[in-house]
Amino acid sequence: MLTAAQGYRRDISFGDCDPAGIVYYPNILAWVDGAYHHYLRRFGGHFALGQRRGSTGIGAVDVKCQFKRPLRDGDSVLVDLTAIEWSEKTFVLRYDGRTDDGVHFLAEETRGIFIEEGSRLILGSTAPLRALLEQGDG
Repeated sequence: MLTAAQGYRRDISFGDCDPAGIVYYPNILAWVDGAYHHYLRRFGGHFALGQRRGSTGIGAVDVKCQFKRPLRDGDSVLVDLTAIEWSEKTFVLRYDGRTDDGVHFLAEETRGIFIEEGSRLILGSTAPLRALLEQGDG
C-alpha cells in the first residue's frame, strides 16, 4: 500500500449547497476526483501520464462515499488522498474530507488504466503506473 497524503482544499460557497444549505453530495464526488487529479499533477497530470503509458485514460470503475457530517456554506474542506492499494488491473484510492471540526466524508475509488484493443477499451496492467507513482513518492 502506498501512503500518499495530499491536500486539496475547497472553500464551500452557497452555490455548492442544496436548498437545505448542505453541500449537494455530487459536489463531494467532484472534489474527490479533483484531489486525485491534484495528486497526478506532480507526475505531469492525467493526460500526460496516459500518453506516456499508451492508455486512453485512467478512469473510475467504482466509487463509494460515506457521508459522516454535513458540509455547509463557509466551510473549508481539505480532501486528502490517503492511500493507494494496487492489484493487477485496478487500484483503489482512499480519501477523507475534513474541516477543523473533524471528518465529514470518507470516499473510495477503484480505477483502471484503459487501453484500446481493436475497437474496444480494456483494462491494462497497473504495474507501469504503480512504478512511476511509487518512484515519485519515495
